Amino acid sequence: MDASRIRAVRRGAVAVVLVCAAVLLGGCSNPATSARRGGPSTAQAALPLVTNDLQDQYQKVIKEVLPSVVQIQAGQSLGSGVIYDDKGHIVTNAHVVGSEKTFRVTTARSEEPLAASLVYSYPEQDLAVIKLDKVPQGLRPAVFGGSDQVEVGQIVLAMGSPLGLSSSVTQGIVSATGRTVSEPADDGGSGATIPNMVQTSAAINPGNSGGALVNLDGQVIGIPTLGAADPGMQGGAAPGIGFAIPASMVRTVAGQIIGTGKVTDSGRAALGVTVRTVVDDGYQPAGAALVTVKAGGPAASAGLKAGDVITRLGDTAVGTTTELAEALAEKKPGERVTVTYERSGTRKTAQVTLGEQ
Repeated sequence: MDASRIRAVRRGAVAVVLVCAAVLLGGCSNPATSARRGGPSTAQAALPLVTNDLQDQYQKVIKEVLPSVVQIQAGQSLGSGVIYDDKGHIVTNAHVVGSEKTFRVTTARSEEPLAASLVYSYPEQDLAVIKLDKVPQGLRPAVFGGSDQVEVGQIVLAMGSPLGLSSSVTQGIVSATGRTVSEPADDGGSGATIPNMVQTSAAINPGNSGGALVNLDGQVIGIPTLGAADPGMQGGAAPGIGFAIPASMVRTVAGQIIGTGKVTDSGRAALGVTVRTVVDDGYQPAGAALVTVKAGGPAASAGLKAGDVITRLGDTAVGTTTELAEALAEKKPGERVTVTYERSGTRKTAQVTLGEQ
């Protein structure tokens, strides 16, 4: 388990774009004329007011939300979490809790760490819920927003414990929505593939995982989970590209865990198989080979067998297990899709009704 690792963006490629800041130059008009038109003198008077308003809004949101963000110590690793309700439930990332069952939690109001225990971890969506063994007075749950509260360009604040620095805040904007991101597993293999993530320019550093991405209405709109890695920097972080699990998915998963002790309705499409990547004669990825096929599952019902190699799901080419997971992440349970595969050197197709993961 590594709560501080930097993850790789979809398909492992990140373009590094150098953005030059444009210098806004004033006009060349006569200063007296500009003053008569309400030019520089008016702008200079208005700018501090706008700046102060935004600063006041930042401070208001931080004061409201930061007490709902905690630091989690899981074994030798540190991460962040968000207080979900007044019963002591805290939502965080599955990779923050790792294989640990007990934790030490530092809240904004606790001088000493509080004991907590694992309720359930759901690595498929990289979410987990832990619960304080004893609920202190004054515990403040966060307010979670929905998908309608997320718009590209809106200002957001990331709150957490980057590099162990508790109660830290960074700011940025929502850069994009609907991203599908694949994480590496602890063993270097294929980890979780998470759809519909929120991309942000707010700094997401090691230790931010499991914290809060907050809009200026004080609503948690996502759980910061990973930062992009730039292959050109030998796996180093790509500045300004971070990802958060949307609050709507957090509420869905956390609600089921708290209500039933597990995830009963993931909403994630599945074939009912385990797979591995195979390569061609040139050692290039050539498809996802079926290692096991669940009896009575979607793939088995469509006639697929262990040893078949999937090369396409619908219109999406599949060369690796990660690409298959990414293709499935864009589908819904119950959706009917054409699966192209090879069996003993012969290309075949099958119509598969997707199940649920």
